[in-house]
Amino acid sequence: MAEHRAASGIPSRRAATAILTEVLRKRRPLDEAQEAVLASSHLEPRYAGFAQAIARETLRRLGQLQALIATFVSKMPPQHRAGTTLEILLAGACELLFLKTPPHAAVDAANELAAGDSNAVHFKPLINAVMRRIAREGATVVSMQDAARLNTPDWLWSRWSATYGEEIAREIATSHLAQPPLDIHPNAGAASSPEGSGLPGGLVRLAEFGRVRELPGYAGGDWWVQDFAASLPARLLGDVHGRTVIDLCAAPGGKCAQLAAVGAQVVAVERDPARLKRLAQNLERLHLHAELIESDVRDFTPKELAPFVLLDAPCSATGTIRRHPDLPWIKSAADVNTCADAASELLDSAAAMVGAGGLLVFAVCSLEQEEGPEQIEAFLARRSDFQRVPIEGSEVFGMGELIRDGDLRTLPSHLAARGGMDGFYAARLRRSG
Repeated sequence: MAEHRAASGIPSRRAATAILTEVLRKRRPLDEAQEAVLASSHLEPRYAGFAQAIARETLRRLGQLQALIATFVSKMPPQHRAGTTLEILLAGACELLFLKTPPHAAVDAANELAAGDSNAVHFKPLINAVMRRIAREGATVVSMQDAARLNTPDWLWSRWSATYGEEIAREIATSHLAQPPLDIHPNAGAASSPEGSGLPGGLVRLAEFGRVRELPGYAGGDWWVQDFAASLPARLLGDVHGRTVIDLCAAPGGKCAQLAAVGAQVVAVERDPARLKRLAQNLERLHLHAELIESDVRDFTPKELAPFVLLDAPCSATGTIRRHPDLPWIKSAADVNTCADAASELLDSAAAMVGAGGLLVFAVCSLEQEEGPEQIEAFLARRSDFQRVPIEGSEVFGMGELIRDGDLRTLPSHLAARGGMDGFYAARLRRSG
């Protein structure tokens, strides 16, 4: 029986519903939820991958799935009585309509999951009926949905429409519907790397890939994972060979590796010990070196002022939704304001580390104005000893569409025909000499 259950994918589906519960009810980030659930479920890699695929695609299409279920269920049972009923329906509908699971397999699995939940079992007839209707009629309902709008919560849609216009807001939202490719940054003298399409700056884009750690060249340190947009802020520092660069909020280390690989003397500052350990492991695998310091940026004082400082500040990360589809559903506008307040303090601390005539690059993987342009305008208003150094299109491989008012502004809809990119904002500032 246990072998039959494993073969039928029930343990994977149970793990997927548990992941969804962690994310949707506890607002736990998807990566953390997956790690916790899969660690306790002891699934084989292929079954763990199936669970992750269900959970991730369900969150990517959550707005559509919620609207779909509402079409067939006039009123959902109270959450405290229903157990995992909603999660079973969401994941089951996702399997049917977006993962293309055969109807009999998806319906039977949903019924078995309900039978194994002491609360959801009371709603097994409802689950069975709804799943069968979705199998028959769901595709027609989905074909008439406005997918981009439904999968973007109001708080984000109104912000993006106000900032970029509704047409671009829709392009951003549409880009979030597709599985993102994997971008890798080859290391100097790399012996091997997976085959893919070339990107500016020597990066390689993989449209299809399995487990990252099993790809050619990973174990030997021949490359690291870094989205194309994430590779741009460090380039704005210019020639850093042999020069000191203070990399603040440095983990997990893509930009640190990028700087070390071109010969910079990197001082990497990270306050989270677990993330710093991960950074150290990444550098060791890549055979690169940096001075690692565990400290809050606001408490760190360098031995001497540096000619280059890079601050990739913690933020709401709304520019990375295509990779983190949970973000729209676990965050709110209040989180943007909280991140903006913290970034202001970090930016002031970073500025104090820049030597006379030195450069400071501030970056965030956010699409929100408060965390990007407004942050820089407020900083320049209170710091007359810093001036913006406008970024030229030639510095970003001639891609002038990535420049807005002299700063870097990438959108998930940029490079759309090739799979898009993360949304980043970066500004370059020089301290007067």
